[in-house]
Amino acid sequence: MLTKLVQQQIDARAAREGIEVAQAKFELLAEKQPSHEFVTPEQPGAFAVFLCSDAAEQIRGQALPMDGGWTAQ
Repeated sequence: MLTKLVQQQIDARAAREGIEVAQAKFELLAEKQPSHEFVTPEQPGAFAVFLCSDAAEQIRGQALPMDGGWTAQ
């Protein structure tokens, strides 16, 4: 998720490497997020709603990461 801390890392990388902020953001995402997208605040919320619904009633004892495919690498 694009938090203030992550934005600080992006800004620092851009300054350190002398590149545009957009390029630093792309590079950070490429290293850490195979989907190349940040998780939005709405996505964990929707996931929580799903887990509380009848559709998820048989899901138990599972780790279900929202990491854009990181653990699948």
